[in-house]
Amino acid sequence: MTGPGQRPLLFLDVDGPLIPFGATPEELPDGYPTYGTRPDANPLLARIDPGLGPRLLALPCELVWATTWMDDANEWVAPRIGLPDLPVVAWPDPYEEEGPRERIHWKTRALVDCAAGRPFAWVDDEITTADRTWVTAHHPGRSLLHRVDPHFGLTPADFATLAAWLRGPAHDRP
Repeated sequence: MTGPGQRPLLFLDVDGPLIPFGATPEELPDGYPTYGTRPDANPLLARIDPGLGPRLLALPCELVWATTWMDDANEWVAPRIGLPDLPVVAWPDPYEEEGPRERIHWKTRALVDCAAGRPFAWVDDEITTADRTWVTAHHPGRSLLHRVDPHFGLTPADFATLAAWLRGPAHDRP
């Protein structure tokens, strides 16, 4: 458990929240916006809006990568959006997990362990009701599991939800 006054953690996924994908031509008739990329980079990186970095940094939290990009998020994503190097969640080896598997996302247990009782928000495009239920039962601190539509990535509405929760009363537990 962490001490009072520590800012909440914001666990941040890359694919879906920062790199949108999957929208149909009807949903995005002009296609995905592109913001430029280096020739040696993953072409999907061109979809990352550089304006996301300042908006994330303005949130009252500590940002942590919670992505399969692992340390590559610091090399390829952070510089494109103006983020410093961030801590990275170390994922467990899926073959070393013990006990019965609930129908929760494979990241859920590791994020609760990493938070160690500290308030946290998790931004991902694969969060389900089962994850929310499991976190409520197994995490003593406040938590917000916020599903982002992968078709569009983080939107102003998502930032408003995060900001409201992060600035909300410490005794609330959604």
